[in-house]
Amino acid sequence: MSGTFLGMPTLPVFGHGNLNATEPFPTAARSELANPQLRANLGHATHTIRDKRLRVVAELPDWEELRDAGSAIKENVMANLPALLEQFEANFTARGGVIHWARDAGEANAIVTDLIRATGETEVVKVKSMATQEIGLNEHLEEQGIAAFETDLAELIVQLDHDKPSHILVPAIHKNRSQVREIFLREMPVVDPELTDEPAKLAEAARKHLRAKFLSAKVAVSGANFGLADSGTLAVVESEGNGRMCLTLPETLITVMGIEKLLPSWADLEVFMQLLPRSSTGERMNPYTSVWTGVTPGDGPQNVHLVLLDNGRSAALADEMGRSALHCIRCSACMNVCPVYERTGGHAYGSTYPGPIGAILSPLLTGIKSEENNSLPYASSLCGACYDACPVKINIPEILVHLRAEDVDSKRSATKVPTQMDLMMKGASWAFSSGRNLGLLEKGLPLGKLAAGKKRKITKLPGIVAGWTQSRDIPAPPSQSFRQWWAKEHQEANHDGGTSTNPAATKGDA
Repeated sequence: MSGTFLGMPTLPVFGHGNLNATEPFPTAARSELANPQLRANLGHATHTIRDKRLRVVAELPDWEELRDAGSAIKENVMANLPALLEQFEANFTARGGVIHWARDAGEANAIVTDLIRATGETEVVKVKSMATQEIGLNEHLEEQGIAAFETDLAELIVQLDHDKPSHILVPAIHKNRSQVREIFLREMPVVDPELTDEPAKLAEAARKHLRAKFLSAKVAVSGANFGLADSGTLAVVESEGNGRMCLTLPETLITVMGIEKLLPSWADLEVFMQLLPRSSTGERMNPYTSVWTGVTPGDGPQNVHLVLLDNGRSAALADEMGRSALHCIRCSACMNVCPVYERTGGHAYGSTYPGPIGAILSPLLTGIKSEENNSLPYASSLCGACYDACPVKINIPEILVHLRAEDVDSKRSATKVPTQMDLMMKGASWAFSSGRNLGLLEKGLPLGKLAAGKKRKITKLPGIVAGWTQSRDIPAPPSQSFRQWWAKEHQEANHDGGTSTNPAATKGDA
């Protein structure tokens, strides 16, 4: 049994690696919006995926009950995570596996590197893993002289193009097949120069490229969709079979899994095997579902390791309002319905986790005070489509509002001088505290007309409100407010007809 302390840390340890944006979301989004090919690719792909999802979800009369069950199971996991981790470790090690605990990205990368070096190998094959992307494992291994080959088709495309994933499920969603053909012709060592952009031909080229790696690799690195505490079992779901090759052919298998991926029992897995494929790829079941429990003599990898990764998850768990973000099963349904993601793509979010879930998960893992990630909670219209689509009912809009408040509070605490937002809210409080105050403010409407000029549009505002006019114009205010119009019209009516506008005057005596 591990001696690692599994309780709530006294101080949150935030995550590192590919979790921090390199520039604020508004700046990055503006750049991505200028790419018409990106918007066309995203629009086509997200519409196709979500239409498929709607069809297969409609087949289940108990879909909402399944969502409730998934949410309840995940709440139970978060409430009992330390005990479940200990139970999982005991069962995993009892079946021949070795557990390694990693506080952050640096520790996880060092552990994986040491395990690979112990085998004497300098090449590894990988099955798609968000956790290894999060910690920047590929880049770290390259610095250590170890080559990591992605075997998922979309991950391979991104790797060959020296790019970054832009989607949780479909990392190369921002590229169309013509772009993929160009990448293969440019980057693959041996490829038919007459290669077309027909999907079957592209898949065949990738298969030939990877087959030799599968058959020669002695070490594989994988992620895990789920870990089952009652048996020490790990599970990976995928669509191409590359995962099955990585999990069975090499002699050494190293898995990196976030500590939140646990489920209490095998019975719980049944719920998620219905929720995940329908929500992610719009399929009734995953083409390949691989589960393994420790080491089986003479069958499969004989050296089985698991790196359990924190990297800010304990800090997220300590946030009572935000901890449900850890319920995420990485299905990407929230991204496929998000109007913001559909137009900006995943790279605008900077982090490994883009879209609505990334807008809450990344700041929770790194802390809202992280210099660039504090803009992510504002990357939403709060339309609620993500909440409706989430298979485990993560209330993303509610958490976004919570994180926005955390961001405002953190900035307020950093200085004793009132912020622009403080002054605006104080002014709004005064204005709406009485009709008389609001009436005094309304007398300034003609000044707004002067600011609008001949075009009758206000195109630039100062200070904090400048963000509004960066994306839209404000029409010139009317010459009078509704309240002023009402008073004038009814005053004239009273003068002409003698009718009182005092409601009390129309009531009879009791």
